[in-house]
Amino acid sequence: MARAPLPTHYFALVVVRRGHRFLLTQEQKYGASWSVPGGRVEPGESLQTAAIREVFEETGVPIQLDGIYRVEHTPGTRDLAGCRMRILFAGTPIDDTPPKTAADEESLGAAWLTLEEIRKLPLRGAELCALLESVASGRAVYPLDLLGHEMSV
Repeated sequence: MARAPLPTHYFALVVVRRGHRFLLTQEQKYGASWSVPGGRVEPGESLQTAAIREVFEETGVPIQLDGIYRVEHTPGTRDLAGCRMRILFAGTPIDDTPPKTAADEESLGAAWLTLEEIRKLPLRGAELCALLESVASGRAVYPLDLLGHEMSV
């Protein structure tokens, strides 16, 4: 008997760094908390394209992707009818465009912040500060080609 496929939702998030500062966005939802920019991958869109698009939509800053920090998978359960896959990319700005400060449908604004400033903010998840501290301490960055395209066999 064939098993029904599990719906899987894909998310691309980017830790954008400039020197000792990180680019964070203040989200409209989740209590106006701060987080790294990112969001859901749209149908037909690659993970890399989604990452670049989401950062620009939420912060106004154009970036390039430099690698991958982590791949996360949350399997579906009886209570959760689908799976979640998140890719955490490393990125850097491609120019000196300042982060947006006016609220719109994507975010309340964005800012370049130090770890000290970030520790004082309401963050979306408790693990965010630990992630950024590990990046500041030299966390490994894996090559983008880790995310290859499926080959026909």
